[in-house]
Amino acid sequence: MSKGQFVIGVDYGSDSVRSVIVNALNGEEIASSVYEYPRWRDGLFCEPPQNQFRQHPQDYIDGLEATIKDCIAQAGADVAAFIKGLSVDTTGSTPVAVDGSGTPLALTPGFETNPNAMFVLWKDHTSVKEAAQINEHATKFDTNYLKYVGGIYSSEWFWAKLLHVLRVDETVRNAAASWVEHCDWIPFLLTGGTDVKAIKRGRCSAGHKALWAEEFDGLPPDDFFSSLDPLLKGFTDKLYKDTHTADEAAGTISTEWAQRLGLPTDVVVGTGAFDAHMGAVGGQIEPYHLSKVMGTSTCDILVAPTAAMKDTLVRGICGQVNGSVIPGMVGLEAGQSAFGDTYAWFRNLISWPVNQLLSQSKIIDATTAKALKAEMAELVIPELSRQAALLPVDEANELAMDWFNGRRTPDANQELKGAISGLSLGSDAPRVFRALAEATCFGAKSIVDRFISEGIPVKGIIGIGGVAKKSPFVMQMMADVLGMPIRIHQFKHTCALGAAMFAAVVAGIYPTIEEAMAAMGRGFDEEYYPNINLKEVYSNRYEQYKTLGEFVAGQVAKTKAEEFQNI
Repeated sequence: MSKGQFVIGVDYGSDSVRSVIVNALNGEEIASSVYEYPRWRDGLFCEPPQNQFRQHPQDYIDGLEATIKDCIAQAGADVAAFIKGLSVDTTGSTPVAVDGSGTPLALTPGFETNPNAMFVLWKDHTSVKEAAQINEHATKFDTNYLKYVGGIYSSEWFWAKLLHVLRVDETVRNAAASWVEHCDWIPFLLTGGTDVKAIKRGRCSAGHKALWAEEFDGLPPDDFFSSLDPLLKGFTDKLYKDTHTADEAAGTISTEWAQRLGLPTDVVVGTGAFDAHMGAVGGQIEPYHLSKVMGTSTCDILVAPTAAMKDTLVRGICGQVNGSVIPGMVGLEAGQSAFGDTYAWFRNLISWPVNQLLSQSKIIDATTAKALKAEMAELVIPELSRQAALLPVDEANELAMDWFNGRRTPDANQELKGAISGLSLGSDAPRVFRALAEATCFGAKSIVDRFISEGIPVKGIIGIGGVAKKSPFVMQMMADVLGMPIRIHQFKHTCALGAAMFAAVVAGIYPTIEEAMAAMGRGFDEEYYPNINLKEVYSNRYEQYKTLGEFVAGQVAKTKAEEFQNI
């Protein structure tokens, strides 16, 4: 392999997209660029009190073009001429209604500002009712169509979102020729696709979120869906039967997109997958090591040899799919619906006076007020972390539940709520922040415990993502709570690096993803070891956490039962 072979990895996160150009010889980052979605940043098309979170496809297109062109400008023409492959990961399940040409409806006349014609972000929970109906409906069939998604279907996933949109928006229902995941649409866009039936659907998204399984010879039968709601009758015919792993090519970049981005016309585009799955590869995942991508939420990935899994089914996780991470291995997914989002919620809560009242100040001008707000936003979490780290770990401390956006794993339930208990007049901001951080670590422990109780060993933890890189306080606490060391991958944009590794495979630079990982992996730059002196107190605190969780879950169930009786 010559030194002049480069690949691009594109990683679509919840708030922004980042692209990297990587030397396929050794994994060295040549250039990187990040683009924040402007419509998302401004809160357009979202209604947080209703758990509605939508993203406009134009943000994705603009970000794709801006970041890749910026990377090429940094790297220079000599590098651009030798770019061989490009692969993409995205959040998920983040699907959209498309027309017959595969174009998201929000990019077509009449739908430009319709949230139901946009991508339904993973964290959108407007379809809680539909998810509950899918779970109840599945019990009526001899075949357990939920067996490979942990036995519980979530409102964060493909079918629940689809059914909700079809029910609430007749115009979208009538115009939708299909329903496509974000990670499948971007490769289709880049390869110049014009027929929705030609979209190559990724094994990752189909298996973990849309009930696709080899055992079912594809998706569940039409009868499963049409008997749930007649609106779904025949919809499987608008979707797919076959899926493709991320080491397969989606096609070659179109002439139009090669010109728009400044790339060679022979760049091979890979089949897409979810961010955490490619991030696990970028983070050099090993069998039975849990890769935790820690950002706004967490997505936890574990791989196990297919032969070793046999008939093992893990309850209450987000799916187990052969080849969803590494071909030849079963990928198992879990996660927490709110992680960094929990800290951001508290930051926004305590920053409310600054954000709302500084603009009314008669002491400083508007420009200074704006700059001060931005400065405070950057300083709050690091300072809270420093102060919280000084507090003693005590069983009488404030206690919190991390279900601020429901619970993803174990046993998905998006109706659950966050909680804080043990408050007193001495409960200041650092103490409450510590309780919230502790809750997110206890949530992580509940995932590890579920894998172990289901017969899947967890031999180590790999930390990836913004929180893992930026918060030694949280990472040390997590190591203490789990009683396990945590290795932090040194690459800043690890998910994008994983995408670049897959790009190297689809371009033919490496024959397998394992060989790409070995050559391009960048290693670890930090490791946190548990403090054995805190083992007992955290064990007792974890029991308190579980007791509080049972109470909160019981209260939510009681409220829902009362609402049902009053209908």
